[in-house]
Amino acid sequence: MWAGNMPNLKAVGLHSGHFLMRRRAFRSSGRITSPCGPLSARRAAVSGRGTGFVASISGDESGPASAHASGRSDGPGPETRPPPARQRSVGCVALVCDGPGPARLHDLAEAGPLRLRFPGRHGADETEAVLVNTAGGVACGDRFSVAIDLAAGARLCLTSTAAEKLYRSDGPVSRIENRVRLAPGARLAWLPQETILFDRARVRRSFEADLAPDAALLIFEAVVFGRTARGEIVREALFEDAWRVRRAGRLVYADTVRLDGAVGAMLARGAIGGGAVACATLLDLAPGAEARIEEARGLLDGADSLGVEAGASAWNGHLAVRMLAPAIGPLRVLAVRFLEAYRGVSLPRVWQS
Repeated sequence: MWAGNMPNLKAVGLHSGHFLMRRRAFRSSGRITSPCGPLSARRAAVSGRGTGFVASISGDESGPASAHASGRSDGPGPETRPPPARQRSVGCVALVCDGPGPARLHDLAEAGPLRLRFPGRHGADETEAVLVNTAGGVACGDRFSVAIDLAAGARLCLTSTAAEKLYRSDGPVSRIENRVRLAPGARLAWLPQETILFDRARVRRSFEADLAPDAALLIFEAVVFGRTARGEIVREALFEDAWRVRRAGRLVYADTVRLDGAVGAMLARGAIGGGAVACATLLDLAPGAEARIEEARGLLDGADSLGVEAGASAWNGHLAVRMLAPAIGPLRVLAVRFLEAYRGVSLPRVWQS
């Protein structure tokens, strides 16, 4: 957590499994740089892969508290004490893996509450990485970034320990930035568990991918608007989710969802959510994905019996599946069934807990 000039931990080295940490004070300013950035530059220099994949966190939407950072009043009258600085969670993970075959750890930087764990499955065709947020969720201007760089032929499946919670905010916008880079023949399955958006949450999330011509990327993201088990309704919120995928430097997929204001009323409209409170998108950018459209539609048979509205489409070499449901339970059932059949392997064990 950050509060003004509180010290934070910065990763400065990882060799032969030894992870060195040192304290460094990050001063409060209008620009915040991810603590993983400097290490990423050093690490990339060793691996010779450049630093373009590393996401930096910039900008400040902290609200009026930042105007008092100097501790002085610009207007007439006696000097006033600045209000307490807002505590924020700032975390990042930067992972570099070697190949070919199941991804092998080359370098890993962790800062703040974000951690990666590698449970390992005997005989698995891919390495499994589990993202852990020890802060317990995202709220009130938190900043998180995840960067993954896979070498030629490396295979990795990334998931999360549980549903990510986007908590209520009294103004500040939280940011989540994800960025991946896949070398020739690399394969990444991005399969986090669902995200729960609380009433009055304010979050901007982005996903950017740079793919080699024959790299394979599968993305699945599900979002629940409100804690449906408690009957919570999301009335007001800001949720922005922007995906950008480039192959060989050329933009091949761009999609942005932005709901700002009366989200509950928007989702009730037939042209937007039709009353659904849970939605999911699957995007397959593997070579030959477009040719699997009939297979994907066949795997969606029976969605109506679960109360889930689902459809698949394919164009420009990739395949997309969309799902809408009145609750996360039936959507999750369909998603698990689809993903396991489509990928031909069981989902990570954390999905079963």
